Amino acid sequence: MFTRRGSIMAAAAAAMLGATALGTGALAEEPIKVGELNSYTRMAAFTDPYKKGWELALEEINAAGGVRGRPLEVISRDDDGKPADAVRIAEELVSEDEVVLLWGTFLSNIGLAVADFAAQREVLFVAAEPLSDAVTMEKGNPYTFRLRPSTGMQARMLAEVAAKLPAKRWATVAPNYAYGQDAVAKFKTALTALRPDVEFVGEQWPGLFKIDAAATVRALDAVEPEAIYNVTFGGDLAKFVREGQLRGLFKGRDVVSLLTGEPEYLLPLGAEAPEGWIVTGYPVEDLGDDPNHKPFLEAYQAKWGELPQLGSIVGYVTLKAVAAAIEKAESLETEDLVAAMENLTFDSPVGPVTFRDIDNQATLGAWVGRTALKDGRGVMVDWSYADGADYMASPEEVAATRPAE
Repeated sequence: MFTRRGSIMAAAAAAMLGATALGTGALAEEPIKVGELNSYTRMAAFTDPYKKGWELALEEINAAGGVRGRPLEVISRDDDGKPADAVRIAEELVSEDEVVLLWGTFLSNIGLAVADFAAQREVLFVAAEPLSDAVTMEKGNPYTFRLRPSTGMQARMLAEVAAKLPAKRWATVAPNYAYGQDAVAKFKTALTALRPDVEFVGEQWPGLFKIDAAATVRALDAVEPEAIYNVTFGGDLAKFVREGQLRGLFKGRDVVSLLTGEPEYLLPLGAEAPEGWIVTGYPVEDLGDDPNHKPFLEAYQAKWGELPQLGSIVGYVTLKAVAAAIEKAESLETEDLVAAMENLTFDSPVGPVTFRDIDNQATLGAWVGRTALKDGRGVMVDWSYADGADYMASPEEVAATRPAE
């Protein structure tokens, strides 16, 4: 099924481009090197806790003996939020640093670019964060696996709740790139399947991180929706929330909002955080008694002196998955690593997670709840954990959508 890329051997320690992170375990064998890239400069709000998460995982992995009796080494690079830079860095990691696999990325356009590179160079790529369905569906390939639940999965989670609202007239707002386009299309499909009586009366497509919040809010208000589906995040979300509250856009209207419950996006809003929005996110303050989550929370707080954020979970779990695949594989050659990823099941702070072999999508889920204000800051309330396995694309949809291998 796979063309052999040749044996990938660990090189002796040498000067390397970018930051190199090693765990604290005193292991004598040559390290197994894995290449990580992400938008550390462009998306610092998410990637800073993400990096702290994987650094904790790396420390734990090496303290426990590493993988295959060897220390794990992460060579980490900043792609600066640019697809061309990400592809160049991926090539350098493979050709010069001789990493056995690639992992990471945040923005969907970058994840798709690295996935295409992985297919061309026949190297394993474990996508941590990019959410576009295309990563594992329309543009899926045998070498690319994705950890986080896709936009389609999260849209189906939110549509279940939205279908119970009385609203029939919906408007949408999303950044105009792969993630935003997927998120709107999948939500429309999921909601109309559950509620054939709804109609979508308006769409707004601001450029990524270029939202004209006043114009967007006026345009949404003009179509008189009864509910709004929002997909903006980061600085765009903050501008949209503030302008929408100023102009009364949300008054008397339900809002369903992808990702807004994540602390990275909710906490910066402070007392301006919206109340009552239906969101996916991370109710970290309520998870201290969860037997799966408690060890991670305690270890993270002991190392960093702060609560984890959603990025922390993503970074931590992705590197744990990478280590589990390397440990399971028959060798460090690409085809053996890919084979190890297929149907790989490993433990995580939310319980066991499996990478499904028919589309290389993980069963990691998401928390769904509502926003509220507590002590002058936004939090998630009335939440539940939605198991990703319950919201994945059907085998028939995968067969009809994903390219034949």
